[in-house]
Amino acid sequence: MDRNTRNSAIAAAIILFGFGLVAFYMPTLMLAVGESSPVVGGIMAVLFVAAFFGVFWLRGRSRRDRED
Repeated sequence: MDRNTRNSAIAAAIILFGFGLVAFYMPTLMLAVGESSPVVGGIMAVLFVAAFFGVFWLRGRSRRDRED
């Protein structure tokens, strides 16, 4: 495993751990926010899923730009 591959694996593990931790508490957060507004609770869940894919999309773009 070379340096770039190791750094990519470490970054992916940190990102996945962070999102996993937020996903673990997401039902509690959604219920708390949903008490005041169910729509905001739903929007929060959609933004969480979009952020998960967005982080990896941005990382891929960043890596692709560095390779050119």
